[in-house]
Formats: sequence, C-alpha cells, structure tokens
Amino acid sequence: MFRYLAAAAAAAVLTSPAMAAVMPFPATFATQMVQTNGTSLHVRVGGKGPAVVLLHGFGDTGDMWAPIAAALVKDHTVIVPDLRGMGLSAHPDTGYTKKNQAVDIAGVMDALKVQKADLVTHDIGNMVGYALAAQYPARITRWAVIDAPLPGIGNWDAIIRSPLLWHFNFRGPDMERLVQGRERIYLDRFWNELSADPKKIDEETRQHYAALYARPHAMHDAFEQFAAFNQDAEDNKALLAKGGKITMPVFAIGAGKSFGSAMADDLRFVATDVTGGIVPASGHWIMEENPQATVKLVTEFLAK
Repeated sequence: MFRYLAAAAAAAVLTSPAMAAVMPFPATFATQMVQTNGTSLHVRVGGKGPAVVLLHGFGDTGDMWAPIAAALVKDHTVIVPDLRGMGLSAHPDTGYTKKNQAVDIAGVMDALKVQKADLVTHDIGNMVGYALAAQYPARITRWAVIDAPLPGIGNWDAIIRSPLLWHFNFRGPDMERLVQGRERIYLDRFWNELSADPKKIDEETRQHYAALYARPHAMHDAFEQFAAFNQDAEDNKALLAKGGKITMPVFAIGAGKSFGSAMADDLRFVATDVTGGIVPASGHWIMEENPQATVKLVTEFLAK
C-alpha cells in the first residue's frame, strides 16, 4: 500500500478542470439529532426501501455523500450520520475508539428502527465500518469500503511509516493551538497531498469543510480520532481473533492514485467474500475528485 500512497503525492502536480462544489442533499431528506451511546449524532435520512448507512472520514463530513445519496434515495432508506465529534454531531470528550463509534451507529439504526443495512464507508468511516460489521455481523448485509486501511490489520505497521501519514501522531494541546484559526491551512495539506489533482477540490468545497472543522472542539475531536488508532489496532486484532473473518459481501474500492488494488488485498485479511474495484483518475478524495465513477461503482454493487 505504501507505493500507492507515494503515488498519490507524486500525482498531485497534475491539473484538470475543477469539480462542482459540495452538493446539497435532496429536499426529501430530513435531518435530526439522534441520541445514541451517550452522545448525539447529526443524521440525514431520506427515502424508502432497504437501508444503507454511509460513513465519512476525516477532512469531510456526511455532506460528502450527497451525490450517492441522491442516486440511492430512489429505492433505499439512506442514513448519513456525522461521526462522533465531527460535522454537526455532538463533541464528547471521550469515546473515539472505532469499536465504540460502531456502537454509536448501531444505536442510530436502533433509533430509526432499522435492523439490517448495507454499509458504505470511506477513510475513518472504514474503521468504524469494520468494527460495526465485526460486532454486529447479522446487521450488515454488504459493505462497500473505500480507500483507507484498518488499524492493526494486514500491512498496517508498514503503512503508518509513510511520511504522508505524519498526522497520525500530530496531536496534543500545543498542536491544537497551532491549528486554531488556521484550520484551512491544515486541511489544505491533506486535500493537496492526497489528491491526484488538487484543483478538483474547489474553493467552495474547501471553505465548506474548513468552516465545519473550525467549530468549537472540532479539531480536538479530529485529533482524538487519530489518537485512538493504537487502541483501534488492538481492538481489531481481538475482533478478528474472536469472531473470525466477516462473511458478508465486501467491495473494496481503492482510488487509482491512492490505495488502488491494495484495498482488496487489505480487506481479505478480515473478510472472506471480497471483490475489488478502482476509482480511476482520483486520489484519496473520491467523492470530490471523481464522484461519477464512485457513484457508479457503489450503486452497481448495492444493486446486486
């Protein structure tokens, strides 16, 4: 996987026309604060039919999923939370292990009276998604997992040595003081370095997410997501040892200029039924860089 991360940085010099700004969710979606697992999550819900849960990662919020939500709402109940401490969700001081955040999401499903759901995840959402599927295997019918590794699984120890992942250990009160008021500068590093073409993440998109991460306590909680990785690694190893590999269909999607086919290789350490896919002409930020291809891959998988 390291070679794909390195390729993402090298590809950042490419240029092409900018993509559209952040899309709004369809007007049929409603938003609510759902009480779950000692906190409250901002959740968008729309549509009718089989349920699908979409989980975002760092640098985005649930807003990233609007194009996929618009496609799926025609025949699905689409559930899009902001993760604990991110977006418009509450900001508890603790609870940022992905195993615990999976309990958050199971609580959202309970509150909405959803027993089973398909799952689509990206970045840190992948980590919450694995903990959800491993702890509640009967509740996840299939899983599309996009462009980020799982702590403690597969080549994790090699992956975390990549210079591109310096931010995994960038945290603490002094770092928070450095970033405060400069959230846009900090986030630009990720959008620029981990994209195939930084121009595809346009100014409106950058302003949108920078404003959300500038909300009180938001960057502190983002750092807490990364601070939990060591415990996440231990939790994942324990979940795998206790329950074995998950058996629901898994579609492991890598961005062509990021994890690529290594996504499927990584997921085979924890799942028995894995197929791979590639988002072409994209770095890590698949919904900003190539939303059309991402929507097509995900919707075709969920239609099977």
